[in-house]
Amino acid sequence: MSRVTQLLQDWRRGDEGALEELAPLVYGELRRLARRYFNRERKRPTLETRDLVHEAFVRLCDLQAVDWQDRAHFFAVAARMMRRILIDRARRRQYAKHGGQLCEVRLAEIPDVVVERDAHLVALGDALRELEEADERLARIVELRVFGGFEHDEIAAVLGLSNPTVRRHWRLAKSWLHSRLGGAAPGALDG
Repeated sequence: MSRVTQLLQDWRRGDEGALEELAPLVYGELRRLARRYFNRERKRPTLETRDLVHEAFVRLCDLQAVDWQDRAHFFAVAARMMRRILIDRARRRQYAKHGGQLCEVRLAEIPDVVVERDAHLVALGDALRELEEADERLARIVELRVFGGFEHDEIAAVLGLSNPTVRRHWRLAKSWLHSRLGGAAPGALDG
């Protein structure tokens, strides 16, 4: 059993010291996942890597009821958490831009890059929810690949599938998302 897995299980049983020891072990990997996601984006990210990692880690710490199976399970949940953070953040910005906070903002003050990226991210989130209803496995593969930055072999290990199956499902999911998004899919789907 890996040290991370052991610490996750100790933490699950209520050992607060395990969380303190776990944090530095997983923090670097979480930063790597966030950077891989941002590196796939064509547009400048509106959230710093460290901010995404901090917010994801805080939310992960609040998930005390999760029965952590192993290191891969932890990072799969982290990828889902990052997805939710990014999409929720994009939705809040879109809400604010459409009068949600009733403050006057001149159109020239809003960078086109941010508006376009938010719209793509929200559309991807909506499409991913539809895909999840149609085929949960395909949605998990997209989530791990796009938001977690996982490679095909890592996804195969997390989901208990073969590498060729993951690659085949990734191509199918990518095709479905491209058609659903009208070809305006974010750069993260290019990988």
